[in-house]
Amino acid sequence: MSKQVKLKRGFDIRLVGKAEKKVGDYQPVKTFAIKPTDFIGMQRPKVLVKEGDTVKAGTPILFDKKLEKVKYVAPVSGEIIEIKRGEKRKLLEIKILADGEINFENFEKLTSSGIKSASRETIVDKLTTSGVWPQIIQRPYGIVANPDDNPRAIFISGFDSHPLAPDYDYILKGQSNYFQAGIDALKQLTDGKVYLGLSADNKSTELGAIQGVETTTFSGPHPAGNVGVQIHNTAPINKGETLWTVNPYGVVQIGKLLINGIYDASKLVAITGSEVKTPTYAQTYIGSCVDSYVEGNTKSNHFRVISGNVLTGEKISKDGYLGFYQHQLTIIPEGDYYEFMGWMKPTADKLSFHKALGLLSFLFPKKEYALDSNVRGEPRAFVQTGVFEKVTPMDIYPVYLLKAIMAEDFDEMEELGIYEVIEEDLALCEFVDVSKHPVQQLIRKGIELIQYS
Repeated sequence: MSKQVKLKRGFDIRLVGKAEKKVGDYQPVKTFAIKPTDFIGMQRPKVLVKEGDTVKAGTPILFDKKLEKVKYVAPVSGEIIEIKRGEKRKLLEIKILADGEINFENFEKLTSSGIKSASRETIVDKLTTSGVWPQIIQRPYGIVANPDDNPRAIFISGFDSHPLAPDYDYILKGQSNYFQAGIDALKQLTDGKVYLGLSADNKSTELGAIQGVETTTFSGPHPAGNVGVQIHNTAPINKGETLWTVNPYGVVQIGKLLINGIYDASKLVAITGSEVKTPTYAQTYIGSCVDSYVEGNTKSNHFRVISGNVLTGEKISKDGYLGFYQHQLTIIPEGDYYEFMGWMKPTADKLSFHKALGLLSFLFPKKEYALDSNVRGEPRAFVQTGVFEKVTPMDIYPVYLLKAIMAEDFDEMEELGIYEVIEEDLALCEFVDVSKHPVQQLIRKGIELIQYS
């Protein structure tokens, strides 16, 4: 019987525009891009291709000089049409014009029994050279894992509780054999356990029967689906320890590589948000250009496109590219306007965690809202209200941790839990913060202070 964890702290942001469980009819995507900025901690990227080169899906195009063993590869076959750089020649994007039919680099295949009997060195070599290794993320720090490390355990969250998040049971439908193969491979990479977190509210038919994992079910509001929250409530990380985490899609991708011998970057992406005419899923590949999903599919001409969800996603242009780790595109109204004393007007159309004067959303807990990007305020003095603790289901003190980061107090940061969190774990604090502080930026600042000290 699996362990059960009931979380009471947190907050569900209920928005209009959840994707219907069907694949929409979108125009074929022509260009794809790999963005080094998607890989936190990558500081010295080395490009292996030049404009005009022809690549296959799985052809190495990039690596980090600090972690040369790990290759970043082309998600599709086609031509390198642009290597885009910014200030001081910072590498921003490597763009590929798809050729319309995917040609793959071929890697050695393994049988199910071969995966289970393979050495750790064999599995590591296959994952690092083929492009799937970046799916493995290290805790602490939230960076691409070092293949030379031996993690205490590996954690996988089998569901996503972010606003309008995709349904993993839907996007992984029919791929349980690959997921199992991925689990078998991950077990070769650690002397500890592989933990799988599942939702107690929505029983997973694809992941519920997976063998060889320590299963824990979680119930409660967001961030119950965050792997960091699951780690904290299952087997917390301590100073000096290393854990790895993998997204369910990454586990499947590992399984496809080992069984089929190809780097398969295909994925289902949820096209969501109140500005979307028809929220559905799109069949595409990693790094997809979003213009095909935006053009002709919005209710107005003034909107914000977000690669990811509204809490942790990245604002991109209408012809920007989906992030490497994203399985969701969100389109909401742009909030570039000023509303005089808007918070004092009695209304039930604005979602708020606080039972503030005029904001009556707490009377309608199941209502879905069409929210825009307006933050309704500006940075001000750090008001200590105790509300951060109400949305953080972890035994840490977020306010004191943030103040320790601001003061660059290393000892306090360590004692207050900096090793246990990354940005997404405290993103709700940023949403409920009446002081309008960039909480996620502060968390990354603290992580980097500790990491490079």
